[in-house]
Amino acid sequence: MRIVLCLAALAAVYCSDDAKYTPPKVQVYTAGPAQFGEKNTLICHVSGFHPPDITIQLMKEGEEISNANQTDLAFKPDWHFHLTKNVAFTPTRGQKYSCKVTHGRNMKEYAWVPNM
Repeated sequence: MRIVLCLAALAAVYCSDDAKYTPPKVQVYTAGPAQFGEKNTLICHVSGFHPPDITIQLMKEGEEISNANQTDLAFKPDWHFHLTKNVAFTPTRGQKYSCKVTHGRNMKEYAWVPNM
């Protein structure tokens, strides 16, 4: 099923006359209310983008956090894609967490802003 989805997505990119570049919308948040020193999950949700050529990295102090989980690439009927990546973490005061998104040739980093 996963391979079929990926092939369908690639076919859409290469066969569609309407294939246009649409930058992603990015949200960086935690699964529960954030508290320094308490376990949580850092989430990066990327949506509304086209084509599907995208890489998501969850970062801590500029270094990629290992053991992150990513959903399968999914799309809506209009061929705009969405993807989510998450990782367990324990936020520490003063440390910077972010989501680095590379879409095609464009790279942008989105900071997680603790609401504590």
